[in-house]
Amino acid sequence: MEKDRFDEVSKDMIASERQKNGIGTLGEKTLHAILKNYYEPKIENQEIRMNGYVADIVNEHGIIEIQTRSFDKLRRKLDVFLELQPVTIVYPIPYIKWLKWVDNETGEVQKPRKSTRKGTPYMIFPELYKIKSYLSHPNINLCIVMLNLEEIKILNGWSRDKKRGAEKVDRIPTEIVEEIMVTSRSEYLKLIPDELIEPFTSKDYKEATKLSLSVAQTALNVLYSVGAVKRVGKDGRLYLYERVR
Repeated sequence: MEKDRFDEVSKDMIASERQKNGIGTLGEKTLHAILKNYYEPKIENQEIRMNGYVADIVNEHGIIEIQTRSFDKLRRKLDVFLELQPVTIVYPIPYIKWLKWVDNETGEVQKPRKSTRKGTPYMIFPELYKIKSYLSHPNINLCIVMLNLEEIKILNGWSRDKKRGAEKVDRIPTEIVEEIMVTSRSEYLKLIPDELIEPFTSKDYKEATKLSLSVAQTALNVLYSVGAVKRVGKDGRLYLYERVR
């Protein structure tokens, strides 16, 4: 992780794109573009066509796909790319998020408000579930990137304060906090809190990760599928799990 270089890439990209497009015209493209240029600064290694699909990055490390959401859209690419060379999926998660609201009529930007909820690496699981059948492939790797960022929304929602249902127009990273690499079955253990005492249930995992129960159950479904945990019995209707070391 190179914080200084990330800061430099971020500032350069934001200045360039705002000059060309102005605020609120890029959607997820700002975040995607910054990460792409951070992981591969050489333009000749970006947007490479391979067997009918375009890879974000192809370099000496293999194929790198920046995916900010919707992992289900990766399936067809993975069918092709995983047979060619190693594929690393980069997934950004906001660690500290500042919300900026923009008046839909005047364009006035309100004072940023810090979100009370901090992001965690465990938030990747709903996306991983969408590609669960690919996760045991020897050529697939994950890179979870924890970022501080600003999220810009237009006050055009359906609620009285216009915030519910409001349009999210941009996410601008301000700092890279941590990178978590998952390149093997054993490294999925990074996504199980150390303090979780065995055996544990989905309710225990929920408490340790601060996820909802449904997402905690999804997480353990994925971890079981890749062989990072095993079922060792039941506590009532809930499975008991232990880590596979």
